[in-house]
Amino acid sequence: MTNPTDNPFADRGAGPDAGPAEAAAADGFEQNAFDDAVDADAAAQAEADEAGDGAGAVDDEATRLQSELDERTEDLKRVSAEYANYRRRVDRDRQLDRELAKAFIAGELLNLADDLDRAEQHGDLSAEGPLRAFADKFRNTLTTLKITGFGAEGEEFDPEVHEAVQDTSTGDEKVIGAVLRKGYRLDQRLIRTAMVVIADPA
Repeated sequence: MTNPTDNPFADRGAGPDAGPAEAAAADGFEQNAFDDAVDADAAAQAEADEAGDGAGAVDDEATRLQSELDERTEDLKRVSAEYANYRRRVDRDRQLDRELAKAFIAGELLNLADDLDRAEQHGDLSAEGPLRAFADKFRNTLTTLKITGFGAEGEEFDPEVHEAVQDTSTGDEKVIGAVLRKGYRLDQRLIRTAMVVIADPA
């Protein structure tokens, strides 16, 4: 007697002595199993391909976003640099405007300073009085504004800051023999040259 477990077709309903119908059914079952396996492999491959495509899409999106971020970062750096340059120009222009305004005011004050110098030369400021007090306060104000005068007899002549109206010297060495009008500086900036007469050293 044949043991059913020795028959590979026992669990499929067809034995070795099965008729044509049973054999055909067994063949159909095997074909279906094979087709199912092929379909499963195809589905698995499709899922793998889809996963690969998804990963590629993610990489492409990440690359695009990084490119946009780099571009925006460069734009921000450029705008920041332009703004910094603008601020420096504004600060420089403001400083220049302040210096020009101070120079203009100083120039207007120098006429009064000249009048006080002439009054002092004539002896009008020698005695204590209202004019002497005013002259002292005015000169203190010039000092506070950093307006300083220069030009004194005996100083070496400097054509950069001294305007010579007469040259009485006879040698190469020249000094200031007389000061006709003092020169002035605002801080280190020259706002008026001194008008002098050139002479020989004493």
